[in-house]
Amino acid sequence: MRLSDPQDSATFDHVPVLAGPVLAGFAELEGLLDQRGEGVLIDCTLGGGGHSALLLEAHPRLRLIGLDQDPTARAAAAERLAPFGDRVHIVATNFAAYTPTEPALAVLADLGVSSPQLDVAERGFSFRLDGPLDMRMNPAAGETAAELIARLDETELADLIYAYGEERLSRRIARRIKHDLAEQGPYSGTAALAYAVAGCYPPKARRGRIHPATRTFQSLRIAVNDELGVLDHLLQAAPDWLLPGGLFGVISFHSLEDRRVKTSFVSDERLQRITRKPETAAEEEQNSNPRSRSAKWRLARRR
Repeated sequence: MRLSDPQDSATFDHVPVLAGPVLAGFAELEGLLDQRGEGVLIDCTLGGGGHSALLLEAHPRLRLIGLDQDPTARAAAAERLAPFGDRVHIVATNFAAYTPTEPALAVLADLGVSSPQLDVAERGFSFRLDGPLDMRMNPAAGETAAELIARLDETELADLIYAYGEERLSRRIARRIKHDLAEQGPYSGTAALAYAVAGCYPPKARRGRIHPATRTFQSLRIAVNDELGVLDHLLQAAPDWLLPGGLFGVISFHSLEDRRVKTSFVSDERLQRITRKPETAAEEEQNSNPRSRSAKWRLARRR
């Protein structure tokens, strides 16, 4: 196995969501491998290597090119995928910046933030654990969430929260955030921002199953990492990475992503849609892994 820029992976333990549907959807890779002898899977969001490990085990003639911009994820994946030896090549990159050197039999993308990223306070993705307002998938590059909210004016911030978080109180929340910054300076961390956002809701609405700050945090994370922009790029580029008959599978976690994937799979003349409706987690998986409740799996085939 070849790896770029390994780091400590002790805190990164990735449980692959929708493992059953992914394995079932990619089962026909065996027929393609029979035709060609071997082939490549490009995992665009390698994470801890959970999905890739399952697919490499299920298809012994499959090789992997795993992409991830998070050094902690790459280190964890290298450890998990070590038993597969030279069948694995890990690349330090955002998939939007990647161009394959050979055609692939399959492309997989598991979008969004992984559980280990959410569970490490220092990454600043979550308000459950207080941490810096960072939210960058690549902690070594780009603008942090704190820098973003400081740079935008109130109208721009409200528009962002509404567009990427589908938050109906976006203008009230943006007004509160910019007022706090003017009066008190930067927020001390994710908990302080979450408290401010929750204060924009009526008292009864603060006690629902979903925390009032969830949509605002989603919008900031999407903007910091340009998640929809890089997804649009992938949907346009990935079909050309595939051999005829190759498979393109995407797991999304919110409606903004899923609508894009659905539209692409329906309208792209290079693709034949396989899943007419997205597959979701079974009740057992939802109970054991609550974050799987919003996951949707769609699959298409290269014509």
